[in-house]
Amino acid sequence: MPPLVRAAVLLMVAALTFYTVGVWSGLISGRLRPWHAGMFWAGLLCDATGTDLMRRLAGGLHWNLHTATGLAALLLMLANAIWATVVLVRRDEPAQRVFPRGSIIVWGLWLIPFVTGMVLGRRRGL
Repeated sequence: MPPLVRAAVLLMVAALTFYTVGVWSGLISGRLRPWHAGMFWAGLLCDATGTDLMRRLAGGLHWNLHTATGLAALLLMLANAIWATVVLVRRDEPAQRVFPRGSIIVWGLWLIPFVTGMVLGRRRGL
């Protein structure tokens, strides 16, 4: 596997790991905590960086289901991380208890481009 592909795949797996830990630990604990927001930001950073490497490897953006859902997922992850930060800064207790339920939806939607990316990568022999 070429080094750039390896780096992109590792970043995407790191994004999955960070985001999954942040979302599910918040859901299990029943409230948003500062370290969950840190996981969201780390997942977003890894996803954005991995996505940019994949874009370079593909020779630019090619509009298809994967690209559209990937862009939507990145924007949702950004919105989720920003909103988590706002809720924590405001010390909004009711929102901290409800927040994890919304994050699970973003996580589920994020899985669509993650899975389609794996399928596309396997088809290309990466």
